[in-house]
Formats: sequence, structure tokens, C-alpha cells
Amino acid sequence: MNNNAWRTPAVVLVAGSLILVLSMGVRATSGIFLQPMTMAHGWSREAYSFAIAVQNLAWGLGSPFFGAIADKYGAGRTVAVAAVLYALGLGWMAYAPDVLQLSLSAGVITGLGISGTSVGIILAVMARAVAPEKRSLALGLGSAASSLGQFLMLPVGQGLIDGVGWQMALVAHALLAALIVPLAAGVGGKAAGAAIQGAQSLGAALREASRDGSFHLLFWGYFVCGFQVVFIALHLPPYVVDKGLPANVGGIALALVGLFNIAGSLGAGWLGGRFAKKYLLSFIYAARSVVIVLFLLAPLTPLSVYLFAAAMGLLWLSTVPLTNGLVGFRYGVKYMAMLAGIVFLGHQLGSFLGAWLGGVIFDRTGSYDVAWALMIAAGVYAAIVHLPIREAPIAHKPVPA
Repeated sequence: MNNNAWRTPAVVLVAGSLILVLSMGVRATSGIFLQPMTMAHGWSREAYSFAIAVQNLAWGLGSPFFGAIADKYGAGRTVAVAAVLYALGLGWMAYAPDVLQLSLSAGVITGLGISGTSVGIILAVMARAVAPEKRSLALGLGSAASSLGQFLMLPVGQGLIDGVGWQMALVAHALLAALIVPLAAGVGGKAAGAAIQGAQSLGAALREASRDGSFHLLFWGYFVCGFQVVFIALHLPPYVVDKGLPANVGGIALALVGLFNIAGSLGAGWLGGRFAKKYLLSFIYAARSVVIVLFLLAPLTPLSVYLFAAAMGLLWLSTVPLTNGLVGFRYGVKYMAMLAGIVFLGHQLGSFLGAWLGGVIFDRTGSYDVAWALMIAAGVYAAIVHLPIREAPIAHKPVPA
């Protein structure tokens, strides 16, 4: 009798979606902790931004590592171990007395925890659970779950900060991260089908991708995604406060980003199954630059902030199902978690720069103007970079018996 018979595609999709709601939802609240934590400790914005930048770097570096383990030994235990790290990192962050411990807790430990509980592993598991023609939509579902978490957790996080203080709010977030441990059973098991891509080894898959120019273009295109979204997620709340708007405007804006990205992710997943993914990605990055320009040109009011958030939400994580879909389609799904994790490292290198550079620019110049200009230029760059990508699957030579 198959002990894993209960783990049907529906179970995998539901468990994976709930994990992403918790993991990405808690992760999305970093920006609303910036002001209360820096004010309580007397830290600079650069110090907090650097810790979150380290988190994104650890998240990126850990993604291929956890992805390779999940591909070889199964995702369930991998996700559970990472969830424990996630909870421990948040709990330590709540009581970190200095910048060094903040960087270790909020940065290294929490970042590693996120890397094993977020899109890299979970989307690969969800993609394998369904038929090839439904993979793009399944990836869109997972990305939408990530956005739903952001939509739900930001007002909850802000309410906890206002009601019980930022320290207890972080403890509550640690408990939420711990809920991922039992959910990990729903995404357990090894990659189905050892015959996928013949008997190609992990090392051979890595060499194959590293020699392919399209893999490098995906890496650097995803770099821009991380650069843009983490800058906005971390620095939009203090930006609107600096401009004289109430503190809750930034939190509501980020929640709206999550709400509208539910539609954006599902739409991208649906469109990715019907049109060339690289052209959709190019459009998304170009549209982001246009939206930022319009936001900066318009008078800053709560309404303009909310409209900006809604527009960016449609374009936010809509890159995820398309980028991961390209990885799975071109290189196969047997080692998708590892290969998607490597591409995601590019995203997180951009995230590191977006989080840290935003704080540096503000501390040096007293404004975010230069940072916004970089966001616009980066979107144009990414729109161009995706155009030469080849979408055809790489043909794998048959392996002799």
C-alpha cells in the first residue's frame, strides 16, 4: 500500500498555498517594523536596511541549497527544518540588543528559514503535482497565495504593533512561522518520476543550465525584480511618512499590493500557458517603470499612493510563475527546485541591493529620489534582457540502459 496515496495533487496545492501564505505573509511585514525598531534602539535606517538586505542574501544563497536537498531527499522534511529556523530567527530578532545580533537574527537565520519555506521549493513541488499543461496555472496559484499572505499579514502586523508593541508582534509572527511545520507533511515526498529527463544527474543538470545563455538572462532579469520589489516593500512606508502622510498609509498600500497581486499572479499564470513567457515578462518590467514614473509625477496623496500600490500589485509577483515556468519548461522539472533556486539567487542579490541601497541613499542624501530613478532604469533594462531568451525545451540525449 502506498503510504503517500493521501498526498493527492489537491492536497499538495492546498498545503503549498497555505505554506506560502504564512511564509511570504510574515516576510512582507519587514517594512512596517523599520520605524518602531530603529526609533526604539536609536539605530539608523541603513542599519535596519542592511539586516533586511542580509536576510534577502541569505534567502537567495539558501534557496539552491534547500532546493537541491528537496529535489534529492524530499520537500517535507526540508520545509519543516527551514520553518523551525524561520521561527527562531524572528524570536531572536524581537530581542536583538544590537545591530550585529539584528543582522544575525533578522538577516542570516530568518533568511535561511524563508529560503526553505518560500517560492523556490514550494512552487517546484506544486508544478510537479499537476499535468504539464496545468503547471503555469499552478505556479500562478502559488504566487497568488504569496500575495494573499501579504494582504492578510500587513494589517494584522500593523494592528499587533499598535496593540501590543513591535516586540510581541514579532513573537506572534514567529508562532505563525512555526505553523508551517505541520503543513510541511502535505508537500512531502521526493520528486515523482525518476524517469523524468532520463537518468540525468544533478551535476549534469547544473552544468547544462550554466552553459545556456538563457539561464544567465533569467538570472539577471530576476535580479531587477528583487531590486524593485524589496526597495518598495521596505522603503515605501517610511517614504510616505517622510512626505507628511499618516503611517498607516504605507501599511495599507503594501496590503493593496498583495491584494491586487492575487489577480496579477493568477492572470500571469493563465497567460503564461497561452503566450510566450519572455514577452510577458518584458512587458511587466516595462510597465513597472511607467507606473513608477507616473507615481512620482503625480501629487502625493493617500489616493495616489493607493493607486500606485494597486498598479504595482498587478505587476508584483506576476513575474514568479512566468520565471519559474520558463525554468521548468526549458530545463525540465526533475531538478526544478535547485535550478529555480539559483535563478532566485539573482532575485535576492537584487533584493539585497534594493533594501540596503535604499537606506544608504536616504542617509546620504536625505531623500529617495536617486533610488526611485534607479528603479525606473532597472525596469527598462529588465524589459530588454528578457527578449533574447529561448523558450524551447533543451533536448536531452537518451541514456543507455
